[in-house]
Amino acid sequence: MIIFTTNFGDIEIELNFEKAPVSAKNFIKYCEDGFYEGTIFHRVIKGFMAQGGGFTAEMEEKPTRAAIVNEANRGLKNLRGTIAMARTDAPHSATGQFFINLGDNAFLDYTATTNVGWGYAVFGKVTAGMDVVTKMGRAKTASQAGHDDVPREQIIIEKVTLKD
Repeated sequence: MIIFTTNFGDIEIELNFEKAPVSAKNFIKYCEDGFYEGTIFHRVIKGFMAQGGGFTAEMEEKPTRAAIVNEANRGLKNLRGTIAMARTDAPHSATGQFFINLGDNAFLDYTATTNVGWGYAVFGKVTAGMDVVTKMGRAKTASQAGHDDVPREQIIIEKVTLKD
């Protein structure tokens, strides 16, 4: 279990090592390394998702480890409150960035082994703090440093706690 202490409140996340072992272990490693502390949720789209794990408060992208295999074909769905790996258009390009689904996003689920069909790998879910996630999802956004949907009030991951 992971606890993100943010300036909006705490978010507790349970990882699914059975269905998404590569993604869950990747996420844990970034947490253990302190990678997420001081990063922001840099992209929030109301009713869709809140993305974080890649940028500092100054909107500087953090260097990451190598990309991991996409596990979206393992049966987990992009439902409200789940956490999934963010990636580029390339299916197997996820590194450190992730997003929390603010709604049920079936169009992000695996449908085929094509670039579009691969989907986005869910690897866990929020087990406490959905009120915090909901509040994050209401953030007013603007364009900043070449990025759209950046919250005007920064949502900062201040501390990451790993619990057994």
